[in-house]
Amino acid sequence: MAAPMQISARNQLRGVVKEVKSGAVMAEVVVEITGVQTVVSAITDASRDGMGIREGDEVTVVIKSTDVMIGK
Repeated sequence: MAAPMQISARNQLRGVVKEVKSGAVMAEVVVEITGVQTVVSAITDASRDGMGIREGDEVTVVIKSTDVMIGK
């Protein structure tokens, strides 16, 4: 087995896939983080198939952005 790939994105959140909704081309993947918050990602169906993503899988959500907004 290959070693995990290192990436430059610092915002990496571990979670569990709670729901996968497949469309014609894109899939919506809902990931629960810390049992309270969720992150929703849109990925291609081909990526979902290639990675074998299913409900209950442990995954890492990677957020890479040049802008991060904070509201109060």
